[in-house]
Amino acid sequence: MDAKCFNKNMSFTNFPLRPEILKALEALNFHQPTPIQREAIPFVLEGRDVLAAAQTGTGKTLAFVLPMLNRMQERHQPGVSALVLLPTRELAAQVASVAKDVGRFTHTRTALLVGGESFNNQLSALRGGASLVIATPGRLLDHLERRTISVAKVHTLVLDEADRMLDMGFAPALHAILRYLPVERQTMLFSATLPGEVSRLSHLALKNPASIRIAPEGAPAAENITQLLYPVMHNQKSDLLLAILRNTSMHSVLIFCRTKRGADKLARFLQTNDFSVVALHADRTQAQRTAALHGFKNGKYQICVATDIAARGLDVRKISHVINFNVPEYMEDYVHRIGRTGRHFEVGDAFTLVSPEEERFVAAIERYIGRKIPRVQIPDFPYEKLPPPPKPKTMMERFGKHRRFIPRGRFGRRH
Repeated sequence: MDAKCFNKNMSFTNFPLRPEILKALEALNFHQPTPIQREAIPFVLEGRDVLAAAQTGTGKTLAFVLPMLNRMQERHQPGVSALVLLPTRELAAQVASVAKDVGRFTHTRTALLVGGESFNNQLSALRGGASLVIATPGRLLDHLERRTISVAKVHTLVLDEADRMLDMGFAPALHAILRYLPVERQTMLFSATLPGEVSRLSHLALKNPASIRIAPEGAPAAENITQLLYPVMHNQKSDLLLAILRNTSMHSVLIFCRTKRGADKLARFLQTNDFSVVALHADRTQAQRTAALHGFKNGKYQICVATDIAARGLDVRKISHVINFNVPEYMEDYVHRIGRTGRHFEVGDAFTLVSPEEERFVAAIERYIGRKIPRVQIPDFPYEKLPPPPKPKTMMERFGKHRRFIPRGRFGRRH
């Protein structure tokens, strides 16, 4: 089946999906597939391996869940037949929720295997006849090593947000898990970005994959998100954030901090200034994280202050603003952070507070997204004078007056 044969006005009914899945889509009021779904679903239904990159919020989850469930109904077999691996508990729970909604009229049973939850409860779900397993790598490997799960009959494997899994140090666990899986299987790798490490992983896990790129080359940040920079001295960031929150109409705000301690400190500061705030980071218990996320989703809290644990996997509708209190050090993290707003092709705003020492991160981000981000100021805010941007060092300043510059070779060695 040729993915290009579907036009932009197509419906999910144009895909050869089973009636029980189409019935669920109708009940969920899902009618038209997004670009990543239009491109990926035909290849997956064909049985092809898929390597896909698309902007966050464009429907990657449904792009693999729909054809995966369809294949499971057509090839019904006892035991675990499909496996989805994800980097965080929140993202895993979110995918499990989507699979449950879309598979409501099927007989698919799902087991969610993540850290921070009861091992015995997970064991009960597996013994209850789960055919679909959605897991984080560490907890799945625990089950595999204890022989409480068999993946010998898995015919479909999905690696979602693989770049984040590698960033979080899951490479050894992923390689170990691959050794437990059958060689003959269908594998899909979905992510918003595909850096070199992921490409190397794809060579090990995928066979002749269909390659799909929805985001335009050099511009991975969504076009429907308004991006602004607020230059400010570091010691004035909290006061400037307060001014932005008080002078801008905001519905639901996600604020990113670099550290867990910083997130807690900023949350307390905003609470003392009468904002409804919750903090979300890895040092909170799973019950606290679940409650925080639920409260933010249902409007109990207007503001969620989080670390990069929320940069992926957080699918909260109607987040009007994302604010980077700290500029992320990695370019890809910026794209994932701002992708929490403007989801499902709605509009959103992304503000970044930039201190002088963070300018180098901004320069890298602008090169990555292929555009300059406008710089703005709030009228009447008592800004401290910002130092002029540093001038590029001359060769003499970089290497010293009496030191001869010796160029490096191809692999960084001196010749």
